[in-house]
Amino acid sequence: MLPESVLGLARVIDAAVARLAASPLGLVSDSDVLATVETLECARRRIDGACAGLFVEVSDRELYTAVGHTSVKRFYAQHHRLGAGEAKRRAQVASAVGVFTAMTGEKLAPKREPVATGVSAGEVSAEHVVEVEQIMAKVPRAASQDDVDMAVEIMATAARELAPAELRPLGQRLLAHLDPDGSLTDDKDRRRQRGITIGRQDAQLMSKISGFVTPQLRAKLEVLLDNWAAPGMNNPDDDGAGAVTGSRAELGEADRDRLVEAVRRDHRSPAQRNHDALEQGLDWILGHAVLGRPTRLPVELVITVEGEDLARHAGVATTATGTLVPVRDLIDLAADATPWLAVFRGMTREILDFGRGQRIASRAQRLAVFAADLGCTRPGCTEPHSRSQIHHGALDFAKGGNTDIGELTCACGTDNRNVGDKPGQWETAIITAGPDTGRIGWRLVGSDGPYRTNPVHHPQKFLRGHPFNSTQVKPIRTEPSGDAAAAADKPNSGPTMLRVRPDDVDTRPHRRGGSPDRRRGSPVEAALATALRSAA
Repeated sequence: MLPESVLGLARVIDAAVARLAASPLGLVSDSDVLATVETLECARRRIDGACAGLFVEVSDRELYTAVGHTSVKRFYAQHHRLGAGEAKRRAQVASAVGVFTAMTGEKLAPKREPVATGVSAGEVSAEHVVEVEQIMAKVPRAASQDDVDMAVEIMATAARELAPAELRPLGQRLLAHLDPDGSLTDDKDRRRQRGITIGRQDAQLMSKISGFVTPQLRAKLEVLLDNWAAPGMNNPDDDGAGAVTGSRAELGEADRDRLVEAVRRDHRSPAQRNHDALEQGLDWILGHAVLGRPTRLPVELVITVEGEDLARHAGVATTATGTLVPVRDLIDLAADATPWLAVFRGMTREILDFGRGQRIASRAQRLAVFAADLGCTRPGCTEPHSRSQIHHGALDFAKGGNTDIGELTCACGTDNRNVGDKPGQWETAIITAGPDTGRIGWRLVGSDGPYRTNPVHHPQKFLRGHPFNSTQVKPIRTEPSGDAAAAADKPNSGPTMLRVRPDDVDTRPHRRGGSPDRRRGSPVEAALATALRSAA
């Protein structure tokens, strides 16, 4: 007899799967193994439908707020550690086959009812549903409802016999039938489909870019690439006087001979030339400060790196947007974009205290918080520093908290606003014991558990006590002057944060114009370095 409650049924499923996983299979007959596989695959597809129903309930009742989250997607992505991609897929499946409730209390039929029927029968999987939705998203808004319903019926029937990827050719034929000459597609359809996605970094730290661009953006890109990605232009392999950078349209007669020679040396593919042109264009944007006044860190390139990795010329550094950069490429990047580079000794995240008596954190404090936290510190949050704010972690400023570096931490806007004293909100405090002593910890309001930190941005935390974390390397320093020089002479100085100046480490000719003052230290940098060395 099966239990009547939903929770009881879920526990029976869990217990049955656990027992099945522990069962020996060596003596099971061939026919029973095949039948078990068929049964489990059918059950997995039915579970996709059950999970869609639970997704709808969690969303409609806003149950995610009970565990400190502000959206159902963040609940699945972070609380259940599924990641943003899987959480998005769950939402897409729930939207297509879930049963929603109208404002009048009436239960509504699923948006893709034929597909939902296949899921309930265990014949259509969540992957099939995602493929169907991706195809239907391209159907023009002007298409008749009868044609749309027929297309869904055809896709649902095919999904019972085809693999998810095999639905794509059928979808293309259906789209061609629904809009054979493209007359139904309008500008709103194109704008609905527009988007560019930068994928996650792979083992080689490379990222794949995909998406759809509007005809207007394509036309502008073609003009840019025609000039900046021409053969011989902006070739990173060309150094010195032979390099031809910038736009081909701006070259003078004196540059034509250099361009001819550059073309002869250019063995790049068209795709590689496009890549180098975009990189050179971004260098130009960063170098000419076209991003506006840098009142916040996201408009500048900020990097933090461990002292050991910098000394070994190995490992990776982390930018404020969460991107990993090989240390071998770090110096070249510093030369081109003049970033802030924070260097710390060992794998401790200690930060010196140079607080200010006002609510808004200074630029120097933001840099220090980035170097310590790298992103939102709420446990499980994946938002990088560039999409975060400075949070008074020890005590809210309105309640008497100080804007001191030891009391500040990084929090994304959503989590920063969700700190309070109501159920479902978070409270923060300074951790006073253990390996995270001195850092800001989080826990749910009303919880008596310990304050926790966020390991997402600090994978090196899991290397504590291992040989990978045994080498001690002195932090890199520049030549100090004045009071800073006297402070720097003190032995056993603590961690430093400083800027790697391109003119100190890069002897190549400048690859773009602009005032040389742009490459010198600012008063903020000088004050920051002096304060850090004095405190050390």
